[in-house]
Amino acid sequence: MRARVAENGRLDFAKSAPKAFRALVGFDAAAREGLDPALVELIQIRASHLNHCAYCLHMHTNDARRAGECEDRLHLVAVWREAPHFFTDRERAALALTEAVTLVADRGVPADVYAEAAAHFDDTELARVLALIFAINTWNRVALSTAKVAGTDTR
Repeated sequence: MRARVAENGRLDFAKSAPKAFRALVGFDAAAREGLDPALVELIQIRASHLNHCAYCLHMHTNDARRAGECEDRLHLVAVWREAPHFFTDRERAALALTEAVTLVADRGVPADVYAEAAAHFDDTELARVLALIFAINTWNRVALSTAKVAGTDTR
């Protein structure tokens, strides 16, 4: 059976693998359950920066704005270490964990990064933060592999 093709010549993942797509949507929803929406967007934005995913970066910065996130923080999330006073200790721990997990092949997840995150999140929250990081990294790979175009989100 021929794959359904999007306008960009790549397959439309949602249409071509609907069961896998729905499973990913469900995983993403379960991951974010109970987490602060601002934290969710910061994590998704930072992973999307690191993965060079313009489609997801555009989507999640717009979602963050709609949720009331300020422009200063959106502009500074990529350089959060140089502007720590814009982010809470909890957010900084989540951003460091996001970077470590997203770039896991570089040096794994350092014990100090994990310990700092564990100090700010209980086990359930930490598991959800990790699941959210796994989910956005998967979404980034879906968008990049299928050449999703920034600004074309139709949710």
